Amino acid sequence: MKHLIGFCIILLWACAYPTMSRTLTESSVVEAHQQWMMKYERTYTNSSEMEKRKKIFKENLEYIENFNNVGNKSYKLGLNRYSDLTSEEFIASHTGFKVSDQLSDSKMRSVAIPFNLNDDVPTNFDWREKGVVTDVKNQRQCGCCWAFTAVAAVEGIVKIKNGNLISLSEQQLVDCDRQSSGCGGGDFVLAFDSIIKSRGIVKEDDYPYKANDVQTCQLGQIPGAAQINGYFKVPANDEQQLLRAVLQQPVSVAISTSYDFHHYMGGVYEGSCGPKLNHAVTIIGYGVSEAGKKYWLIKNSWGETWGEKGYMKVLRESSATGGQCSIAVHAAYPTI
Repeated sequence: MKHLIGFCIILLWACAYPTMSRTLTESSVVEAHQQWMMKYERTYTNSSEMEKRKKIFKENLEYIENFNNVGNKSYKLGLNRYSDLTSEEFIASHTGFKVSDQLSDSKMRSVAIPFNLNDDVPTNFDWREKGVVTDVKNQRQCGCCWAFTAVAAVEGIVKIKNGNLISLSEQQLVDCDRQSSGCGGGDFVLAFDSIIKSRGIVKEDDYPYKANDVQTCQLGQIPGAAQINGYFKVPANDEQQLLRAVLQQPVSVAISTSYDFHHYMGGVYEGSCGPKLNHAVTIIGYGVSEAGKKYWLIKNSWGETWGEKGYMKVLRESSATGGQCSIAVHAAYPTI
């Protein structure tokens, strides 16, 4: 009888997780990991590290395959460059947003954008189509997402106002923004402040990204390539105001990430979110999917191998206060 019960349990488990039972044998995991290592040119210092990373890779792969085998999902997960990291490791090394206690409501200058509910607002909008967005960048193991979204927002408004799309320097902010902590985290609003105080921001080519904060500020005699004169905060928890801001220009936002977020591959993300704001991205548009789901279009700073070639669609007008993954809680944009 006990053997029969055990057989039934195994049978039920196999039906619940068909991909794992059929394909994720030890040999298939080894092969998948080796192919993944070759694709992303990943190496390890020793066999112990290899085994540790292969175990994490297997756990991530099992989770991804089981998730994707469940139907009726608006988004998919997949392997990416970071698939041998735990969620905790990834968040610690590849996010970096920290709400600053130096900010006040008066300093943030929260401004509502006037609009009429009868205004003709496009169903879909994408700043990439207007040549306002530079290529997706990669912050790598430095927790300076705050610098990347600040730069993306400035690149956008400079193109809109002056007609020139210039790739600007995140490393300047990492090294020279004394109010933030470099790779240890920061806030894009303080980055806007830093650009104003530095009398501009230089080109990426003149001050290239190093993915570390061990060097001192190198501005010296490097000529500034762009300047802003201020910034505004979007009223918190108001996705309609956020949409109006995005129609004006790309907008920097804080967001709460999670395990599913880490492995996002495509579709409209309406999955789990972290308990607090820990990452910063740039909203460059919005739209409605074929299934009728409204979404925000965000540019991330995890390289083109993550998500939809570095971009992500996040559910818009969700029932959650502050929006999906708190995307409307802390948002701001620079002015010229």
